[in-house]
Amino acid sequence: MSERPRKTPEQLRSYRYFGPDDLRSFGHRSRQKQAGFATEEFKDKPVIGILNTWNDLISCHAHFRQRAEDVKRGVWQAGGFPVEIPVMGLSETFMKPTSMYYRNLLAMETEETLRTYPLDAVILMGGCDKTTPAMLMGARSVDIPSIFMPGGPMSRTSWRGEPLGSGSDVWKYWDQRGAGRLSCEAWCELEDHIAASPGHCMTMGTASTMTAIAETMGLCLPGSSSVPATHSSHSRMASATGSRAVELAWLDIKPSEFMTPESFDNAITALMAIGGSTNAIVHLMALAGRAEVPLTLERFDEISQKTPVVGNLRPAGKYVMADLFDAGGLQGLLHRIGDLLNLDCPNVAGTTLGEAIEGAEVYDEDVIRPRSNPLSESSSLAVLRGNLAPDGCVIKPPAAEKHLLQHRGPAAVFKNYPDLKARIHDPAMGLTANHVIVLQNAGPLGAPGIPEWGMLPIPKYLLEQGVTDMVRISDARMSGTSYGACVLHVAPESFVGGPLAFVQDGDMIRLDVAGRQIELEISDEELASRRSGWTQPENKFTRGYGKLYFEQTTQANLGCDFRFLHADGSKDKDPEIN
Repeated sequence: MSERPRKTPEQLRSYRYFGPDDLRSFGHRSRQKQAGFATEEFKDKPVIGILNTWNDLISCHAHFRQRAEDVKRGVWQAGGFPVEIPVMGLSETFMKPTSMYYRNLLAMETEETLRTYPLDAVILMGGCDKTTPAMLMGARSVDIPSIFMPGGPMSRTSWRGEPLGSGSDVWKYWDQRGAGRLSCEAWCELEDHIAASPGHCMTMGTASTMTAIAETMGLCLPGSSSVPATHSSHSRMASATGSRAVELAWLDIKPSEFMTPESFDNAITALMAIGGSTNAIVHLMALAGRAEVPLTLERFDEISQKTPVVGNLRPAGKYVMADLFDAGGLQGLLHRIGDLLNLDCPNVAGTTLGEAIEGAEVYDEDVIRPRSNPLSESSSLAVLRGNLAPDGCVIKPPAAEKHLLQHRGPAAVFKNYPDLKARIHDPAMGLTANHVIVLQNAGPLGAPGIPEWGMLPIPKYLLEQGVTDMVRISDARMSGTSYGACVLHVAPESFVGGPLAFVQDGDMIRLDVAGRQIELEISDEELASRRSGWTQPENKFTRGYGKLYFEQTTQANLGCDFRFLHADGSKDKDPEIN
């Protein structure tokens, strides 16, 4: 990649704005001077956009103000002209109904921001769950030189002598409180410890998964996704990212060069090896749609069945991201599975994946397991099909109790999330550990936004009896930090008339993860009879973004992107300057 021709200043995308001797360029140059910059500070230099998802309600990105300055330092040092542009931050904690509902909006904002401004390259500052896929989707649609800066995981933390995993231990201790084994005072005390620094969740949740995928696909600097947010090397990594963006601009290296069928296979392989989040399936399907790369759920399952889980990381394993960093990082982990990867795939550093992981060391054999002693031989994630999910659904077997991976039990059906909250803990329901808890209308349109409700609560009276897992089925997602025998992303969803909508209390459901099957044990005739009396619920929105979302969002098996964005947007021309 280093041998490719370099652009001249006149060939830069920004030259149209600043170079010509005309009225419009006069205006552009004068406004830069209005901001205090001298001509020589921006003339004939690549303009490098820094898309910053910082805001006061996204604590995962609390350090991004300083990191933007670190990035700028690198841009200046490499001879570029940095411009910071704030974009929507998707706070997993605070956004309702769910940040996933707004992923496509940030993707659109990213795309249009890159398209409208005089940018020669862009640095995408993301980390918290949906920011990473959203920004990568938008960048691929415009396809100007882009590099991702991972926000980094938060620091290790502990409580009462026990190490904590963000997200994962929230669910664990919430269940303990429900079972009467944790006091209200202790629960409140936990609030002070569960998230102890800036950075995204330090478990292998969706944030850690998606940044690892970005690195595996070559979209950020090698080694960058494992660096903790508060580590001094994170600041240095940010500066190096800024410097590299300038070179990407001169060499015109674009995201399309990294988002190939081979790199998607690498991403899926890494996803399985790290024991990553089920949410990555939805995001990779959407990203593949933007890149016009054919990708199906079957490809995920094919790769899953031949990829060992070597990352001993919570929630499926024992450790957190700081432990992975100390043990050799993602590079050490990928080196362990190098024979399963397409090593010729390029990266933004100008090397290949093979070169990036060559000689990578592993310093802790329990955090990054050897192939001879994996956390699981295969099937980090499994794709299931059957009459309950004709278009597929997913489960994370290592995060479930093994005896539930083959199960048959009666359904206990909840029509929506309010119904679930109102009745799940009522002893009069008479649920047993053998029941299959079913939640309807929690999908892309039914909720809306396919929220992370999929780790359905276990009734308190069963928790008190010592039950710690049950088979649970929904068209929702679950947090990457969650765990349990949770069948997710059922497609088609119940809101659009998928078979999940017609499950009734007492229906027998059979789950066979090894056989990749999920079946509702009723006849085709009975299913057709139930469907004949069904009426689709009304669209919940009559205007604005909600209306657009309802009219355009695809199902989970297709990535929940907007239909009109499933194409290579780089074919659209840059706006005219008139």
